[in-house]
Amino acid sequence: MPGIFEISVATEFSAAHSLRGYPGNCSQVHGHNWTVEVFVRCRALNDIGIGIDFREVKLAIKESMENLDHSFLNEHPAFEHANPSSENIARFLYKELGGRINSENVKIFRVKVSETPKTGACYWEE
Repeated sequence: MPGIFEISVATEFSAAHSLRGYPGNCSQVHGHNWTVEVFVRCRALNDIGIGIDFREVKLAIKESMENLDHSFLNEHPAFEHANPSSENIARFLYKELGGRINSENVKIFRVKVSETPKTGACYWEE
């Protein structure tokens, strides 16, 4: 079985949200300094030994997150009908990044979104 390389890039953004229908304080508007970790798998390396340039992944993340940072996530079109939970943000970013990065040899594998250093949610597809 051929090997697979996995690279990761972490970043963060600040935003507010509220969870509609939540039976507690999280139904109120509040904010987080979110951490995002993106894991990319590569089946092959290029001529200089790179699966995908970290700069390319960072740029794709920046473009995918430009309307999230310092915003009220509930007003983002992606969360018009879905709560801006860590799970839904991870799924949104997974799909956005896949459209920007995925190729025959490179694929977004998993996205993790954390509200705090001790709590987070991952999204990937099998």
